[in-house]
Amino acid sequence: MLDPSVLALLAAVIGGYLLGSVPVAVLVCRAHGFDPRDTGDRNPGFWNVRELLGGRAAAPVFAGDMAKGALAGLAGLAAGLSAGAALVPVYAAVAAAMVGHAWPVFAGFRGGRSILTFAGGFAVICPPAFGIGIALLVLVGKAASFAVGARVAVFSLPVLQLWFAPVPAVAATGLLMSLIGLRFGQAALAGRDA
Repeated sequence: MLDPSVLALLAAVIGGYLLGSVPVAVLVCRAHGFDPRDTGDRNPGFWNVRELLGGRAAAPVFAGDMAKGALAGLAGLAAGLSAGAALVPVYAAVAAAMVGHAWPVFAGFRGGRSILTFAGGFAVICPPAFGIGIALLVLVGKAASFAVGARVAVFSLPVLQLWFAPVPAVAATGLLMSLIGLRFGQAALAGRDA
């Protein structure tokens, strides 16, 4: 029989993957009569939906993709608390949600780049750094553009996390972010907009 902490970790990882697999952008766009994987930059994520439908119609994608990561992180946190060590289960559950977003079982394994799913999970991983990242998004977004603000905010998160967490946690965040880099690389190789 498996140790209860291992079962809790497995449940968090499987749950994270299934949460990540919910194709929010595809569902929103199907309500408007098209599949985002066939239009625009063909990425089933917030940015493409925003470009295709506008900010208001894309808001559910933003919220849904963030919620997938946050809920996975919370599931990992619950699993970790039951086992007495939260770090590994939280990161494992968020990673699983990101993998689910990138290769969703509910959408033919054709998913997005996992940026917002990562951000939602990071809100659970390190709330203070996430809060500062949101402030950077707003400030840089007003000074330059939302796109620049989003990039600055996301890529600053590991540096901000150094103020609040040990280096191994920051390294784990870097590993999560490497999945985003992998997805951008795959898109570039496939000839899609990065």
